[in-house]
Amino acid sequence: MLSRPRALGPLVALFTAGYLAPYLLPTVVGRLSAGLGLTPAQAGLVGSVLLLSSASAGFTLASRVERFGPRRTARAGLLAMCVGYGAAALTASVPLVIGGAVVGGFGSGTTLAVAAAGIAAQQDPHRASTLGLLSVSATAGALYLTLPHLGGGHALPFASIALTAALVWPLTGGLAEGTRRAEADRLVETPGRGSPLPHRRSGLVLAAAILLWSMAQNALWGVSGRIGLTQAGLGEVTVGAVFAVALGAGLAGVTAAGALGSRLGRAVPIGAGTAIIAACVLVSSSAGSLPAFATGEILWNLFYPVVLSYLLGLAASLDPRGRWAVLVGSASSLGVACGPVVGSVLSARAGYPGMGVVLCVLLLLVAGPMTAVALHTSGRPLVPGSVRRRGGAPAAVLAGTTTAATGLVPQMGAPEQEVTEIPVPSRRRADRRAFRLARPSDRG
Repeated sequence: MLSRPRALGPLVALFTAGYLAPYLLPTVVGRLSAGLGLTPAQAGLVGSVLLLSSASAGFTLASRVERFGPRRTARAGLLAMCVGYGAAALTASVPLVIGGAVVGGFGSGTTLAVAAAGIAAQQDPHRASTLGLLSVSATAGALYLTLPHLGGGHALPFASIALTAALVWPLTGGLAEGTRRAEADRLVETPGRGSPLPHRRSGLVLAAAILLWSMAQNALWGVSGRIGLTQAGLGEVTVGAVFAVALGAGLAGVTAAGALGSRLGRAVPIGAGTAIIAACVLVSSSAGSLPAFATGEILWNLFYPVVLSYLLGLAASLDPRGRWAVLVGSASSLGVACGPVVGSVLSARAGYPGMGVVLCVLLLLVAGPMTAVALHTSGRPLVPGSVRRRGGAPAAVLAGTTTAATGLVPQMGAPEQEVTEIPVPSRRRADRRAFRLARPSDRG
């Protein structure tokens, strides 16, 4: 769909715009509470509504991006982001802010769905998702350093997300319309039926696990600002600086993950990385001073995007058409949406340290299924590039959508078969054998 190298830049930009709202969640929730007079639980609920809208867009568009066209879908999502977040920034009415957050969140999810589907079609989905995480981490880090110096209120975070969407809009010209692929799908698919979704069991397990994984991450992320301000006794500028440094550490972690690539496979980074994150959650949630708070946040954000990049790459490898990438990403957004509410409820009932213990146990529990999926699908996938080397774009479409027997047509996402060399006799020897077969009377 979007496998051309020049399409990677627009995909990274769309990924950045779509993921920016979750990355800015702490400052959005904190400023909603301070600027609009909402309680922490109410502000967390607004953040959850925003992210639920984003997740609903992903679930709705999981298999429809190609039908509508990537360029058209991306522009619709960016327009919704500009209108929704822009309206939320320009008003102080709580109902209007919530309405703008819903519209903007749906736009974020739409934009992210296009990016996820396009990244899954790349020859190296892990590298593409790594570049996207690098871009969004750098953008969010710059905003965390800048916003505290520009004033308070809820308008600035929403306006910055809307401005980012507006800046990404011109880059959508590098996206394909998707009409050729849609026509090819109609030629090879059974009328009235779409191509089957591969790796259903692994995909469902991964989607359920990443929902809980993301919920645990963002339950802490949604209240991290309040931990720094109330429990650790820090100022907003200091907390913003810690978040910026933490996101900078995330840049270093993602860069290292990109350099490491698949040398360790996916199971080790996902399993071991999640265990390290669980320990960081304990440190951050129980922090009572700047050193403890900074240590927990920085180490946590160092490993979080690393594990996320491998999870996104794993989801993309399950279906190069991008459907599992979008569905798993939407499940992650759903977990992100539930995070602020879960964090607010747990911290209110058990305190921040008690919340950290619960989230640590949850992360350790979901590490097992995610690692198992990574081990089960550890074979080299048939990526679009490998199919093109075996028969061009029509072969890629046929392999991804045909209903023929699996033994006749290689299925997209299946492990490649080993190539066995067959010795071929010399031409002179073959000619002599052919001559003898042509004259059976000489054999007597």
